[in-house]
Amino acid sequence: MSTPPPQYPNQQPYGQPQQPYGYPQQPQAPYGYPQQPQPQPPQRGPQRPQPGGPLRVAKAIAMVVVLFGGVGYYVWDYNTSPTGGKARAEASASASAAAHDPEIGDCVKVKDPKGEPVTTVVDCGSPEAEYKLGEMVPGANMDCGSEYDYGIQYHRRTSGYTLCFTKV
Repeated sequence: MSTPPPQYPNQQPYGQPQQPYGYPQQPQAPYGYPQQPQPQPPQRGPQRPQPGGPLRVAKAIAMVVVLFGGVGYYVWDYNTSPTGGKARAEASASASAAAHDPEIGDCVKVKDPKGEPVTTVVDCGSPEAEYKLGEMVPGANMDCGSEYDYGIQYHRRTSGYTLCFTKV
């Protein structure tokens, strides 16, 4: 029995191996014939290490150590230095609080006595001294006694207090 001739000019006869879809492949020698050796890509000599390979890694590590060291020193200095950073901020806050938190016996000047009064501690011999703190009455909405000339009430969430002053 013979194979029928192909219907199309580039078609393989029936029963013959066909080329798979995709890129065309090189023709292979039939079985039993020696194959020709495939050309090999040219071989290069031994590879040199890239210039600066280990040195580049050492530089990168050194930069990271310096960066973290600098940030660590700044944080340490900010938190421990007696002349700057956190200490300066705390000293400023405590000085501000001390200027506006009178104790019994302190003389004060009062800014905006009719609206939102703000007390500032001053020297009792200074001409700025207006009042002298005589008593601090604990509790919200407490009134000063008749012996006091002026009172300031402070309210907090759960409690409050009243500062009672006499004229200087």
